[in-house]
Amino acid sequence: MLDKTEVIEVLNDLILINNDRIEGYKKAYDETEDSDYDLKALYGNLAEHSRQNVSELTGEVSALGGEPASGTMLSGKIYRAWMDVKSAFSSDDRKTSLENSEFGEDVAQKAYETALRSEVLTPELRALITRQKATLKSGHDTIKRLRDSEKVAH
Repeated sequence: MLDKTEVIEVLNDLILINNDRIEGYKKAYDETEDSDYDLKALYGNLAEHSRQNVSELTGEVSALGGEPASGTMLSGKIYRAWMDVKSAFSSDDRKTSLENSEFGEDVAQKAYETALRSEVLTPELRALITRQKATLKSGHDTIKRLRDSEKVAH
């Protein structure tokens, strides 16, 4: 028997983590120097991936008769505050931005791993979440690769 309430809770958690990611990348985009056009483009793309994820997840929650989550998680607010503090003490904004982004990507991966461990998902929802996780993992790997190249450059 499918427990819709539990399924909706799992999906809403993923909506919130994607909302966190959107807000984090909006902030990173706004704070990135125009000369770092590659990072600005990357942050814009990563935020767009999360917007697409939210759209898909919202549709699934609605189809189950639930109320899609809105806003961000408390951890997201804490994460953004931590980014503010850390960037204030950094001498290399690009490297710090990438490090903070990787931290956020790690949080998103953990959220998706937790969701996939849930036993209440239908095969279709599991496939959707697995696909979204892979898209986020690609973003994570890009961030990590850029961060690692920054370490080598300095």
